[in-house]
Formats: sequence, structure tokens, C-alpha cells
Amino acid sequence: MPPSRVSQDRTALAVTDSRLAAILARPWPRAFAVLLAGALSAAALPPVGAIPALFGVAVLAWAVRVAPTARGAALAGWLWGFGYHVAGLYWIANALLVDGARHGWLVPFAVAGLPAVFALYVAAAAWAARRLARTGVAAWLALAGCLAAAEWLRGHLFTGFPWNLPAYVWDPVPALLQPAALLGAYGLSLVTLLAAAAPALWLDPATGRRGRLAAAAACLLLLGGLGAWGWARIPAGPAPAVDGVVLRVVQGNVPQRDKWNPTLKPRHVLRYLSLSAAGAAPTVRAAGVAPGAAPTLVVWPETAVAYLIGPETPLTGLAGAVPAGGSLLFGAAREDAEGRVYNSVLALAADGTLRWAYDKAHLVPFGEYVPLRTVLPLDPIVQGSRDFTPGSGPATLDLPGLPPVSPLVCYEAIFPGAVANPARRPGWLLNPTNDAWYGRSSGPYQHLAITRMRAVEEGLPVVRAANTGISFVADPYGRTLARLGLGETGSLDAPLSRALPPTVYSRIGDLGFLLLVGILLAATRIGRIRGDE
Repeated sequence: MPPSRVSQDRTALAVTDSRLAAILARPWPRAFAVLLAGALSAAALPPVGAIPALFGVAVLAWAVRVAPTARGAALAGWLWGFGYHVAGLYWIANALLVDGARHGWLVPFAVAGLPAVFALYVAAAAWAARRLARTGVAAWLALAGCLAAAEWLRGHLFTGFPWNLPAYVWDPVPALLQPAALLGAYGLSLVTLLAAAAPALWLDPATGRRGRLAAAAACLLLLGGLGAWGWARIPAGPAPAVDGVVLRVVQGNVPQRDKWNPTLKPRHVLRYLSLSAAGAAPTVRAAGVAPGAAPTLVVWPETAVAYLIGPETPLTGLAGAVPAGGSLLFGAAREDAEGRVYNSVLALAADGTLRWAYDKAHLVPFGEYVPLRTVLPLDPIVQGSRDFTPGSGPATLDLPGLPPVSPLVCYEAIFPGAVANPARRPGWLLNPTNDAWYGRSSGPYQHLAITRMRAVEEGLPVVRAANTGISFVADPYGRTLARLGLGETGSLDAPLSRALPPTVYSRIGDLGFLLLVGILLAATRIGRIRGDE
């Protein structure tokens, strides 16, 4: 390109940049623009799935660059993060309105307080990125690396809450889900953030034409290469199934307000028994299941049996749901001989005896237990005033005629790399959940996408039973074999796919992601020393 054209190009960009900077120099327009960009970015997540909306990250990248100080960059990060989490997590308020008389006063703390706290991670990332580099390709790399690292910290600190990671925007694109088998959700989030922030380089005159083109080419090659690898990874036909296994997943669709009503509980159990009967036709039958095939395993959701199961509680009344020679897996609150209460999944044999009980290990703060209970005079959100006791962690458990299973009760499925016992790899993942707390909102769709990615990361099929939906069975590539939608009452019959060999991510976990972040931030430093072209 002639030098005069390059000069004109840089001059035009400088004029555009100065006008935009003049607007953002005013506190209220700047705050509103960044806050709105964060909120709109959440539209990239399920159920909306408007993936281009994630380019709102580029607005954050640009705002960090034009902020007068690192403190101003942190404020921009906080505003963006607040908008993103308010729009992405508004549904938490629904859980507090189930029993509004007790918990309704907490709605403002859920809708604004939690996003305000989670936005601190984005603020810290923006501050650190600004300190590392302000302009050019180095600033782009710094922001993407720091944001990805902040997401990892959000998923681990203070028990962690890795909900709505940027990687989950790829839920509608199977080929771009597959790199999670290599990188995990955090690594795929890093790649996603690099692509989402890249447009900011075109408003940065310091980048230079070659720098902008190189960054754009790098993003296209990275996403295109990963997508091509993912497309090639997915077989054209169905994944091989475990011989002789037919799963029946039952979705009772019991409203949360009715679940613990003493006069309604027997009716709810009868509904589950009726839908589970061997002679009952399923609402949905997956390909590969012959009409009239009897189920070999029946799965009910979290707390489907709304009774406290004690050491001497008779369970023969549920035996009618147990297939011949098989098992019933159901969720219930369980009390041990010492009076401790657990949120459990229980495996029932045909004679009414328990094969095993798995106790949820990763409990929801304030939902299932109250942190600092001696200081905070609150009751958990779930019905009852006693805290649940955590179990011992991921477990691989056996069932007759089936590969070993790793149960993940509800919330436990959101934690990448923490869904299987590394000492004994399971053959499939089970996720009984109760998303009835969140009504008809984006929460159940987001939870479904999160659970799907665990299947891809681990190379394991996943079976999800949800009280009011969304229940589904997926193969180890995350492809849905059968599904019951939100608010449906019924059952689905599906085969159980065979597990894949251990994935790269199942072997090394987040080590690869942390290494990539380290390389990226090192490249940031090198780029800052050399200067951008």
C-alpha cells in the first residue's frame, strides 16, 4: 500500500478514535455504553444464542484502552461485568420467590448483589490488563488472557461459581464444542475471548495495519482450525451404544411450590411410578430403541421423592418403578443415624433394598447451607431449616448390567474437571437436577449447555433428569439422543452410548489452559517491549 494511503488510514482511525474517546471521556455516556455492552454480551449465551453479541467484549477492550488510568479501566471492567451478570443471572431471583414470604426480601441482593461481586473479577482483569499493556496487539492479548484467568478464579475461589463461561456460547455449534476435549471450558473461553475482543484493534491506531490483519488472521485460523478439528472428530453416524441397555428418564414436572406440600406428595410419587412402569409408552423414544423395549434403568430427578429417607425408611413402595434385573435411581433428602442430612441420589433394587447412596459434595452456598451460620441468622433457601452436609466428592459407583457411573447432583455439573474420580474413570455421567426453582427462564437452558460440555470434556455420555426440564441424554460428543423440554410431563427412552477413550482434558485438566494463559501474558510482555507495528 502507498505511504500516503497508510497515512490517510491512520489519520481516519485517529479521528474516529478521538471522537469516540471524547464521548467516553464523559462519565455517564461511558458508563452506560460499557454497562450496555456487558448486558448485550449475555445474549450470546443460551437460550438466545446470538453469538455475535459477544463482540461486546471488544467494547470493554476499547474502554480499557481509552480509560485515563488503570483505576478507570477497572471501573470499566466492573460495569461491563455487572451488566453481563445481571442479564445472565437474573433467573436466580425466581428461586427466592418460590417462598416469597421468607426469601423475597433477598431478591435485590441476588439480582444486583451477586453480579456486583462477580463483576469484581472482570474489574481485576481489566486493571491487570491495563497495567500490562495499553495499546496494540499486546493490549488485546493482555485483556483476553487476564479475563480468562479471572474466569478461572471465579470458578475456584470461595467454593467457585463458573456459570456462564464464554465457552458456553458455542452450545449450538457442535464442531466448536469439541475443542473442550482438548482445552476444557476455560481454554475454550480463552480462545472465545481472543476472537470477541479482536474488533477493538481496528479502532486502535497504535496497532498498525499489519498488526490488525495479523490478529484477525490469527483469530480466523484459530477458530477455523479448532472448528475443522471438531467437525472431523464427530462421527457421521451414532456413537456405539452399550449392548442391552435402555434408559428411561422420567420428568414429573412438579412445580416447586407443590413439591413439599404434604397432601400432594403421595400424588407426585404416583405420577413418577406411572411414568416409570415397563408397560407405559415413553413420551420420547430415541433412535436405536425398539418400540416396546423394556427399560433396564429408570432415572428420576433430584429430590423427586420429597420425603426424608432415614436408615429405617421402607422403600418397597418404590419397587414398582424398578425394571426387572435393573435399578431405579432417584433423588431424595437422606438422614443418617447421627441426624445429618444429605442431598442424595439413591440406587434401589427390585426388592426395595438400597444398592448405594451418593451424597452431593459441592453444595450451593445459601441454597443448601449457610456459610458463617453463627454470624448470619438465615435459613437455607431450600425447604427446611437444617443445612445439608456435604458428601465426600466425585465417586464411581456400580450398577448391574451397566458401566460404572459418576453421579453429579444439580450444581455439581457446573465445575469443569471435577465431575469424575480420577482414580477410577466412570463410563457415564448422571446429572439429576431440580431446575423447577428457576421457572421458565434462561437458567435451565444455561444449565443444560453447561452439562453438555462436561460430556465433551470428559468423553463420557451424560444422562440428565430434571424435575421440570430440561431432561436429556447425550452421547460423548454432546449430541442429544433424546430430550424432554421445559415444562413437559413424561418420560424418554434412550440408549446409553459407550464412553470414548480418555480425552486430553480428562488427563491434564486445567494445566493446559494455565500454560496457555502464561504464554499469552508472556507474549504480551514481549509485544510491549518490541512495540506494535
